Amino acid sequence: MTERVEIVKKILDSNERLALNNQALLDNHGILGLNIMASPGAGKTSFILQTIKRLPPGLRLGVIEGDTAPVTIDADKVLAAGMPAVQINTGGECHLDAVMMESALQALPLAELDLVIVENVGNLICPAAFKLGTHANLLVASIPEGDDKPYKYPNIYRDLQVLIVNKIDLKPYIDFRMDYFIQGVRALNPGLVIFELSCKTGEGFEAWTNWLVSQVKARKQEA
Repeated sequence: MTERVEIVKKILDSNERLALNNQALLDNHGILGLNIMASPGAGKTSFILQTIKRLPPGLRLGVIEGDTAPVTIDADKVLAAGMPAVQINTGGECHLDAVMMESALQALPLAELDLVIVENVGNLICPAAFKLGTHANLLVASIPEGDDKPYKYPNIYRDLQVLIVNKIDLKPYIDFRMDYFIQGVRALNPGLVIFELSCKTGEGFEAWTNWLVSQVKARKQEA
């Protein structure tokens, strides 16, 4: 058991060192990097596409799409929206890692971008353990998933900077206690930035996109 723990530690340490290199590459180009995580069906891709539609003209964005199978459905949607996208096939792995991130960054036109969004594999466990080199971790939660997720999957909430609560248009039809959900989130991560929105109706997106644009501008000023 001790040997296995040491091997896992070495893997994570190696991944973290490479993640720092990835972040330095983004910093050198003045790019903000976001790692978007969620369970399957929470609405990651819809959230990205709706965000693209609402960004101001001239803000240049690239997307890295992670999937366990060699499909390009999500990447094709981003390309159709007019933004560059790179598809990563994890070969069955339940998360992206810094090595995959490094490879994807090399395929993006970084000199032309202000923002890189990574759509991680749909999973509430594995992605939390592997840093990629992005500047912020974002989780898309959704009303139909239930209000108990912070209590069942605490690790993924602890290292977040942003939480998106999606599908709020369904609140009248689903037994979801928002106060109970937020209480669980705040207990794990008191300083978390939270946005409640709906990819279907567009409600709540203005606050989110305003915050995102401010973060992109701040990153440019630091570069």
